Amino acid sequence: VQLVESGGGSVQPGGSLRLSCVASGFSLNYYVIGWFRQAPGKEHEGVSCINNKDGITWYSDSVKGRSTVSRGGLYRNTVYLQMNSPQPEDTAVYYCAAGSWCSDYDQPPLYEFDYWGRGTQVTVSS
Repeated sequence: VQLVESGGGSVQPGGSLRLSCVASGFSLNYYVIGWFRQAPGKEHEGVSCINNKDGITWYSDSVKGRSTVSRGGLYRNTVYLQMNSPQPEDTAVYYCAAGSWCSDYDQPPLYEFDYWGRGTQVTVSS
């Protein structure tokens, strides 16, 4: 089981970025994928999640309205997080994780996610 994030880097405020999470060794059909981030000196924060079984999605208030989580790729083994108009406060290491909990009303708890990628750094600055 492996998750690999990509798409991070430096971006200017107001731009856009798309993070990718490629899964291998298991089928996304049976898992929830969550996106989390950790800024320097802060705890992990849930950003978004998608339940690949029923399509339910959730977004944190900090990214709601400017982010979209979706599933795609040639074998539908990739989950994307499109983020528009990033701001400096979005600077963090972004992780994707595979687990079993995603609702449309609350942040997914970290302990519900068993498999984690190594993260990709996103830096938003002018």
